[in-house]
Amino acid sequence: MSKSSEKPKQHDELGEAHECPICKDMEFIFYKDDQGYEFAKPCECRERKAWKRRFKQALIPDEFVHAKFENFKRVNEYQQAMYQMTIDYLNEFSVIKQEDGTKKKIMPNKNLGFIAVVGEQRLRELPAGERAEAKRQHNNFGVGKTHLQIALAKRLIKDGFNVLVVSDVTFMDELIQAKMMNDEGETLDRLLYSAIHADVLVWDDIGKAKWSEAKEALYYQIINERYRKQKPIVFNSNEDRGTLSEKIGYAAASRLIGQCGSYLREIEGEDFRLQKSG
Repeated sequence: MSKSSEKPKQHDELGEAHECPICKDMEFIFYKDDQGYEFAKPCECRERKAWKRRFKQALIPDEFVHAKFENFKRVNEYQQAMYQMTIDYLNEFSVIKQEDGTKKKIMPNKNLGFIAVVGEQRLRELPAGERAEAKRQHNNFGVGKTHLQIALAKRLIKDGFNVLVVSDVTFMDELIQAKMMNDEGETLDRLLYSAIHADVLVWDDIGKAKWSEAKEALYYQIINERYRKQKPIVFNSNEDRGTLSEKIGYAAASRLIGQCGSYLREIEGEDFRLQKSG
């Protein structure tokens, strides 16, 4: 979020800077009733600040900060299908205000996934003479998968859901490094807790990291725990059903893909990034 979009701070009579002059950034306004008992009510700034915290904690990549449904191009059939599936999935989320004033979050017990028709690993295994043409016919890069899923993440954050966005290679490297740290597992536990307990986990380019037995175990742990807790995973991959299973493990892939139901789409099409650079 750019600094220019942030509300300028105001100074009180003591010269202290506050973004909200009403509650002095405490997010609550304190009152006294007729009997002199003190009570507090949330300030109008509280939800706005909570939204900013959720947005910051989501770890949205810089290149997708401006990704929105409104600026997603739908110039062909597969882009329209991806868009409509994501909107349908978004409509399964809701927040219900209960009688005691608390809010109950309703989330679908389903994942949303965009994967390749022919996976990157399968293409790499083709003879050199066939590879270029096969890549052209079955391109899965730059088709808008991540853009749509980040737009979904931002809408859910605005609606009050806690969302975590991870990029596969970076995330798996962090987990492996944490496993090797001499801190009694504290860093690893923190990373795993965030991934397992977020309302929604957006996993970008899953299966991109180089396979290892340790990574396969971590994939399974996160995906299985979220499966048990009925917490959704929104994911995309440049691998297909078969090659994704080889990259993250068959058990993890079975739970990940199996929880999609009708919200799994195999995508291939033109690379719009190449079109923009042409």
